[in-house]
Parts: sequence; C-alpha cells; structure tokens
Amino acid sequence: MKKRPGFDEYFMEFARVAAKRSTCLRRQVGAVLVLDKHLLSTGYNGAPAGLKDCLEIGSCLRDELGVPSGERHELCRAVHAEQNAVIQCALHGVSTKDATLYTTSSPCITCAKILVNAGVKRIVYCDAYPNKEAFEIMGEAGLKVELFGEKND
Repeated sequence: MKKRPGFDEYFMEFARVAAKRSTCLRRQVGAVLVLDKHLLSTGYNGAPAGLKDCLEIGSCLRDELGVPSGERHELCRAVHAEQNAVIQCALHGVSTKDATLYTTSSPCITCAKILVNAGVKRIVYCDAYPNKEAFEIMGEAGLKVELFGEKND
C-alpha cells in the first residue's frame, strides 16, 4: 500500500509548483502560506505587477554588477516569493497570524522581518539562502524554522 504524504510534503509541493512561475534569472523561489491545513496564498519571485520582469528585459542587474547571492537585495527587480505570499493575503483580507510558510528557499533578512510582523509562526524551507542574519531574526522572534525533511508530519 502506498504511504500517504504528510502535510509538510503536500504543501511543499505547492511551493515547488509556485517556483515554476518565477521570472527571476538567478533563483526560482516559490512559497505558500498555510493555516490549519488550508492553503491561504501562493507567491513566487518576480517583478511587481504590471512591470517588465528580468525574463522580458533579458538581463539581471545583480548579475551584471557581480552581486553575490544574499547581498544588496535593493538592486533586485523582483519581489520575493515570501513577500508576494503575504501581499496576496493582504490584498484579499486574509490573516496570516499563526500561519506556516512553506518555501523552496529560506527567507532573506527582509522577508524574515516581514514574516515576523505578519504573525507567521513556522517556516519550512528546502534550501538555505546565504543570509545567517535572517535565521537570527527568526530565532529571536520565536519562529519555528525547519529544514524540510528533518521533521515531517
């Protein structure tokens, strides 16, 4: 008999599908916000609504300037996946308090601060983004941060 996937596995698959919509040339990230086993919103990294993305432009300013991953986020044209997931909830009047974020990459420091203020209580990620300060912020705020697969329900 085939084993039924746990909720972490199920929702992480949604995050992976969301990442396929990414328009970033450097890193494709997807995220979903979940509360009480219900999907609240999805997000992926891409240009703000109505603006040309890096795929359309055909270049990445961060690549052109040789900016390492995890640094100088303000130079990026994209809104991060985690930010877009929170923004979608805000646009539709959906509370993110006590939600879990499933994301294909751990949050950067900016996203970590947004998630703390949005009331997110748990983050499950696949790959670590090179930004140790983000982990410090999330830890100090009391968020449960888990590498996907280390603790699966």
